[in-house]
Amino acid sequence: MNSYSQKVIEHFKNPHNYGKIKNPSGKGKVGNIICGDVMYLYVDIENKGNEGIIKDIKFETYGCAAAIATSSVITDLAKNKTIKEALAIKKDDVIKTLKGLPPIKIHCSLLAVDALNEAIYDYLFKNKKLIPAELERKHNVIKKNRDKTEERYSDWTQAEKK
Repeated sequence: MNSYSQKVIEHFKNPHNYGKIKNPSGKGKVGNIICGDVMYLYVDIENKGNEGIIKDIKFETYGCAAAIATSSVITDLAKNKTIKEALAIKKDDVIKTLKGLPPIKIHCSLLAVDALNEAIYDYLFKNKKLIPAELERKHNVIKKNRDKTEERYSDWTQAEKK
């Protein structure tokens, strides 16, 4: 597959859940310095008994059509799910929902999943809740890659902070 599916085009032209949540329960930020995509994902989590439910979810993405489409789809897949259900969403779920992605754009689906994981991690960490071992591992990999990138491209990343 070398072109975008109709689903990708639909989500790109009319993204679902675009925007920012004021005072989110959790916020995830991920990016890819190679392609330049940056995703911010915001979650509003409501506690129902012992489980948190994603009551609202929004995104802001700076990137290509695939980055915007995958961000839109991840919000659809995670909305009204428990934290456990949301953490089970994989890149293949995003790709399947979009009816495929060109091979060179597969990384966008992974970025979307990483952004969701980071938003959930942020919520759990801020609220001193138990962080599943697999989520902790993913967070550490994302953080390590982000730190390496920021060190390597400090001229660019410092400009973003100004």
